[in-house]
Amino acid sequence: MVTWSLIDTVLLDMDGTLLDLHFDNHFWQQFVPQKYAEKHGLSVEESQKQLFPRFKAQYGTLNWYCLDYWSQQLDLNIVALKRELQHLIRMRVDALHFLQSLANSNKQVWMVTNAHPHALALKLERTAIAPYFQRIISSHEFGKPKEFLQFWHELQQYLHFDPRRTLFIDDSEAVLETAQRFGIEHILSISHPDSLAPERTGLKFPAINQFAEILPIEDMLC
Repeated sequence: MVTWSLIDTVLLDMDGTLLDLHFDNHFWQQFVPQKYAEKHGLSVEESQKQLFPRFKAQYGTLNWYCLDYWSQQLDLNIVALKRELQHLIRMRVDALHFLQSLANSNKQVWMVTNAHPHALALKLERTAIAPYFQRIISSHEFGKPKEFLQFWHELQQYLHFDPRRTLFIDDSEAVLETAQRFGIEHILSISHPDSLAPERTGLKFPAINQFAEILPIEDMLC
């Protein structure tokens, strides 16, 4: 799937790509509705009926990923709640081995995530993967999510990478579509981002389940 000799830069998403998306799915679909229900004297089902349309209305915007926004909107300490559930934060199968392989290569390796800085800090603390990246970028630094074309223009101006020699791996098809429109040449999706959900089929982009599918990095010692 990947001809590594054509790649100089590797851009990696975090949630659903390197980390198991189960944490985030459970947090927003079950844990937050549960806490909101307790606060307002609702059943969890009633809470979900109230919250899910509000979540959906912000999908694809920076607010969708913004812990400060949701803390204010829901009158809940979202950062504290994430720490309460942090034991569910874990890496996807063989993601660490993939990062170790990249670290032994001649590639520039950057994390590019929509995660809010507080969520990013918590997950880096739990996984200890920060040293594997030359740069770690949250889209909040640019004030727009990866779904926005302008994000990619600003990222390219900031990091000066060649889109034609860049591999980008992300589990979001909306994000991948925007990256492709920008000109990223090498794109991969993730077929099974949430370990407790069914594996996805019918994806628009080539997808991997495990990183072993794109190893070894043939020119890792170049």
